[in-house]
This record gives sequence, C-alpha cells and structure tokens, in this order.
Amino acid sequence: MPYTVGEIAVKSLIANKIDQLYCLPGVQNDDFFDVLYDNSHSVTPIHTRHEQGAAYMALGAAMATGKTQAFSVVPGPGFLNSTAALSTAYAVNAPVVALIGQIPLGAIGKGFGLLHEIPDQLSVLRSLTKYADRIDDANNAVSIFKNAFSKVRSGRPRPVGVEVPVNMWNSKVDNINVDLIGHPEDQPCVDTDKLERALSILNQSSNPIIIIGGGAQDHGNEIKQISEGLSAPVVIFRNGQGVIDGSNDLSVTLPAGRELWGKCDVVLALGTRCQTAQMQWGVDDKMQIIHIDIDEEEIGRITEPALGINADLKDVLPLLWKGIEGKEKNRNDWLKVVKNTKDKYSKLFEEKLSPQLAWLNAIRAELPKDGIFVDELTQVGYVSRFAFQSYLPRTFLSTGYQGTLGWGFATALGAAHARRDVPVVSISGDGGALYTISELATAARHNIPITAVIFNDNAFGNVRRFQIEKYNNRPIASDLKSPDFASLAESFGVKGMRAKTPDELRVCLRNSFKACEPTVIEVPVGDFPSPWDFILMPKIRG
Repeated sequence: MPYTVGEIAVKSLIANKIDQLYCLPGVQNDDFFDVLYDNSHSVTPIHTRHEQGAAYMALGAAMATGKTQAFSVVPGPGFLNSTAALSTAYAVNAPVVALIGQIPLGAIGKGFGLLHEIPDQLSVLRSLTKYADRIDDANNAVSIFKNAFSKVRSGRPRPVGVEVPVNMWNSKVDNINVDLIGHPEDQPCVDTDKLERALSILNQSSNPIIIIGGGAQDHGNEIKQISEGLSAPVVIFRNGQGVIDGSNDLSVTLPAGRELWGKCDVVLALGTRCQTAQMQWGVDDKMQIIHIDIDEEEIGRITEPALGINADLKDVLPLLWKGIEGKEKNRNDWLKVVKNTKDKYSKLFEEKLSPQLAWLNAIRAELPKDGIFVDELTQVGYVSRFAFQSYLPRTFLSTGYQGTLGWGFATALGAAHARRDVPVVSISGDGGALYTISELATAARHNIPITAVIFNDNAFGNVRRFQIEKYNNRPIASDLKSPDFASLAESFGVKGMRAKTPDELRVCLRNSFKACEPTVIEVPVGDFPSPWDFILMPKIRG
C-alpha cells in the first residue's frame, strides 16, 4: 500500500505517542494538515496565534511532563519566529520535535525569492537542535522520522528537527516495512574503576556538597539517599528546583550554596554543567570535583574535574548509594555549618527582599505542592530562583542560561495544557507579558486553565535599574506604556482580575484555581529592592 510523506509524518507522531501538535498552519504545510484532518482524533492540533506561541507551548509541555512534544510551523519567517523557543529548549534539555516546512526541493539554495525562502534554513535548524535532517526523497522519510524520535529520546534530551519541502508531502513510497517508533540508543556504560575512585573520595570527605541541575530531574529519590548518607547539602541550580523537596534540611539554594562551595572539600556534580559555581564562584586545588553527566562534552568543559564519569544518572546513582551505605563519617560539625548558613540567608532574604518575598509567599501559600510555577525575567522572578520553595520535580520551570525574556506566558500555557490535573501559575512583568499576550486567544479557544500573574511597573524594570545604578541615573528606552491587563484579558473572553496586596493576590489565585479556566491577574507594583547581590556574587575560591 503506498503512503505519502504526509501520512508517514502523521503515523510517526502517533507511533511515538504524540497526541497533540502545537502548530500554526500555512501554505507550505497544507498537504500535511490535510492528512492531519483525518487523524485529529489521534493527534489533536492546538493552533496558536504566533509561531513562537506554538514552539513555546511544546517547550512548556515537554518541561512539565518530561515527555516528547512536537510543534509544526511554516518555513522562513514562521520558523525564525519559533527559534527563541527552540534555543530555550536546547538550553533546558527539553525533548521537543520541530516539524518545519520548506520551499520546493528543487528551489532550495537557488535564491529565487520564493514565499518564505531564507538562505540555508537547515543549517539554522541544525544549530539549535541535537539532530536535524531534510526529507529530500520519500524513500528516506521513515528513517529520518525514526532517527529524529530515537535521537530525542537518547542521551541528553534536547530538541530535534525535521524539514519537509512543500513538494515532498504528497510524494509516495510503496509501503512501510519497519516500525516507526524511535527507540533510545544505547547509553554509556558506568566505568567501575572510576566509580570506585569516586566512592573513595566521597567516603573520605569531611565537607561534601552535591550540586544538581536540570539533568537530575528524574532522580530525586536517589539523590536524597546519597545526600543523607554523606550528610551532604544539595545545592540546587534553578533547573533542578524540586528534584528534592525544598523543605528538606539539606536542600540549599544558590546564595547559601556559594558560601558552602567556599568551605567544601568535595563536590559531587550531577546533571549540571556547574557553570555558575566554577566560573563565578571559582575553584582551587583544595577541592575535588566529581562530575557525572550523560553528556561527555560537559565533563571538563570549564575546568578539569578530579574525576569525570560519563554515564546516565539512572545507572550510576544506585551504585553510588550502595557504595556509601553504612560508611558515613561523622559529619555533625558540617551539618551545623549547613544549617547556620541556610538560616543566615533566610534572614537576609527577609531583610533585603521582603517586597518580592511577600508576593512569592502568597503564591506558594495557594499553589498546591504539585502545582507548577513558571519563572520569568522579572523582579519577582529573579528572587523566585533562590527563594521560592519547590517540592516536586518539574514544578519550577525556568529558562536556564538562555534567559529568554517573554517566554513565560506561552510556555506556561503549554504546561497548563499538558498538565490539566494541576494548577499552573505564570509570572511575568508587563514587559515580558506582551511578547506572547496574543496567546490569550489560544487559552480561550482551547479553554486552557492557566493563571497568569502580571506584575506591572510600566517599565523594563531590570534594565531601568541597571541604567540608574550603573550609568549615573541615565535611563533610556526602558519606560513602557502598558495596557490595563485585566481589561485586556476580558476582551479575549478570559477572566481578568487585579490584586493590589499579597492578601488580595491569594484570594484571586484561590478563585482562579477553583474556576479552572484561563485567568489574568494584574498586580500594580513600583520599584523593588535589587536581588542582584544574591545572584551575581563574587568569587569565593581561587
């Protein structure tokens, strides 16, 4: 039986358990969407108002679930509109499949000036993904889709891309002789000699710490056991928030983590590039770093560790735990240092950042433990990265090193669509909110129960702060004229509210969660105290 490339594409989505496609259709992909029409009972199209909205929604759904998600857009400007989200997916290790249209195969690279033509689109796609390919022959379609789904599920989870020229969608193959499921590739084996050396270093340590990042998302129980066995605090970078319960005595956020970094003798780095610690806090020959990561390229990228182990954490962590069980040293003095350091910074946060904490505490009080909080590049967001307590994995979503202003609302929309079983709160400033505010129409169209909190100071507040503090009070191009967000929400058919105090915000949140419908809560604010003394902290070693 003959199959078109469009049919192979849809069958590949179904075979790989993609049951929704975040998308914005257009002429180069019309033949694909015609096939999707007959299969929309298996793959539901969630159409957005802008290509960045489709890609951000796929990103948010992938981050909130840990499962592969997909988006589809037209080539050229459509694809370029999605690349901020794609680069963020690359930064935060999100398993996203990008299905990108293209001009006719024979015209690629000719510069004819066809609709949506850009030079060397595939190279751009490849630079933002771990794997990307173009279907230039129908006979290769099955292998390319299968490779894409295999790669997205193998090793370090990062996005992949498939580019399909417009005249390939209806190109046919005689039959499909293989299954369409992309099976994960073999992972690196644990080097047992290195493991024994790591255990020797850890068991002899006096002041060990563990540092985790986004690569540790699925390994909280094992990390907690190792932490307790070693009496080692777990320093959590923002993409590792919630991997272990934030209320745990050994859970430590960055400001206190930096001070402990300065006093430790051994570091166990798990699923993190450890960039901030090594480059900002410094290293010296009095500390030993054991770096374990599934991505071999990350080991030694910044500084050469005492020991590097290229392995999947699911394979190596049980072996580590088995090796330290019953061999703990008496580290009571170190535990006292950890407690005193945590207490010190908790007091400092209250003293210096109480306005931001008041809003964050209001959200934390109403958001269930399994509710999802989506960070943004806003004054409350910066503080949330070290002062918002998260209890479960995949409940604190942040941009990682990409720092993508404006990602928050649309990404949270994807999380809320994929996790309708829990409340999802997005926070934004008025500057970032307007990047994707048009997706309120998508929230209304698909009845996605997102709660968007917008802190409105009529400015790019962080930019303005730096202009005032670093450039002799010379603010420029950072003042904004923002809309009435509550009224704007109502115009989309979405519930709009306003909260002027943290207590009022709690009431609004409670009502939004109960209604389980898209809601915008505008919070008028003024200037906040600077959080940067707790983020850009100076070198403490080396």
